[in-house]
Amino acid sequence: MNAASSRASLPTAHRIVVKIGSSSLTGPDGHLDLAALRALVDVLAARAAAGAQVVLVSSGAIAAGIGPLGLSSRPRDVATMQAAAMLGQGQLVARYTEAFAAHGLQIGQVLLTAEDTVRRSRYRNAQRSLERLLALGVVPVVNENDAVTTDELTFGDNDRLAALVSHLVRADAMVLLTDVDGLHDAPPSRPGARRIAHVADLADLEGVEVTARGSAVGTGGMVTKLESARIATGAGVPVVLTSARNVAAALAGEDVGTFFAVTGRRTTARRLWIAHAAQSHGRLHLDDGAARAVLGGRASLLPAGVTRVEGTFEAGDPVELVAPDGAVVARGLVAFDSGELPGLLGRSTFDLRAELGEGYDREVVHRDDLVLEHRR
Repeated sequence: MNAASSRASLPTAHRIVVKIGSSSLTGPDGHLDLAALRALVDVLAARAAAGAQVVLVSSGAIAAGIGPLGLSSRPRDVATMQAAAMLGQGQLVARYTEAFAAHGLQIGQVLLTAEDTVRRSRYRNAQRSLERLLALGVVPVVNENDAVTTDELTFGDNDRLAALVSHLVRADAMVLLTDVDGLHDAPPSRPGARRIAHVADLADLEGVEVTARGSAVGTGGMVTKLESARIATGAGVPVVLTSARNVAAALAGEDVGTFFAVTGRRTTARRLWIAHAAQSHGRLHLDDGAARAVLGGRASLLPAGVTRVEGTFEAGDPVELVAPDGAVVARGLVAFDSGELPGLLGRSTFDLRAELGEGYDREVVHRDDLVLEHRR
């Protein structure tokens, strides 16, 4: 598979991840908008019939439960949100099952929580499950498991989840569907705001004003869309951000929404997991020399370069590496427990081997287990 290099190559992209937000699936009354759902499915089914593989990341479970529960708006407390999700998820999947069945397609429900990416064994299992569904000709319908998740463990309106799934399945492109046609140089409601058609590098967007919150029924906004695009494009997957009504045009390569070009090469699932999916368990503070060596991209972190340990972790846990100015410069898998590491700090591997024996002269974070932090 080859990632789409431009809009013109989107019509031939073989494996596509499409993410749709709650606001695009919900009517003014808070109920699920069946017409909008069916319109989306019609487009995706047509693409599948043309030989493509489609993964749908769909929000909407909580929104689908708002109306039936008699709520006037999206609940704010976790318990009621989970209750709405428990009711709404069944309705959402049932409607998708019916809509895809009309085209002779089956769906497979895939519910994930952030914990499924924090623990590597579950991350790998999610990858295998998605690959198997696609091989069997099934359309995976992925959603965050809102029925059991908490505020502390969320993906952020499924945007970040969609980017991680895009990498997991090695997608050729990702399409983010929302209620506005792409990124604008100012809030779209402001007179004179203009659509940004192409983004070669997200660093070029400095100074562009974006909103942090989406609609009343969603939890994301343009900030989470851009973070999702950063993760995906940095891992070799191009992104189109557009409105739900333009999904067919976007997949056809037409000039709608915003196209985010690839900024990095495809990386291993392990490195993406370290960079974006794994939850950090602590911090290692570095001296100037160690920070420069790490930023050089070719050096492991040795005990001599660590000045302070923060947090509680075990060997193999993800940690953040912090420069003297307080900036997080990298993330990596630590080779020592937090309890034993302080006694090794600032000492050379030669001295540690001579005093403590073999095994204590190993790297604190090996370069193969280290990913540089993107500088925003």
